[in-house]
Amino acid sequence: MMMFIYMSLPIILYVVGIICFVLNRKHLLSMLLSLEYIVICLFFIIFIYLLYMNFEMYFIMMFLSFSVCEGALGLSILVSLVRTHGNDYFQSFNIL
Repeated sequence: MMMFIYMSLPIILYVVGIICFVLNRKHLLSMLLSLEYIVICLFFIIFIYLLYMNFEMYFIMMFLSFSVCEGALGLSILVSLVRTHGNDYFQSFNIL
């Protein structure tokens, strides 16, 4: 019963992050922030699961390092798009 209580809040937060990601389609920065929020919720879910099952926390450190690399890569793509196009609107990008 306690596992259900501990896991219900992060799962609700995860679903809210998915909804925010789907609804924020105009700006690249808001989409990247929504993705980082989803990664933090996933980190929280994995941390609670590993803590509850008495597993080692080495996977969390690997997950954090990958999420930091993902955030830095997204930020660098955002900076390069703003330098080339002048803004972060998806409507101003030419796909072809």
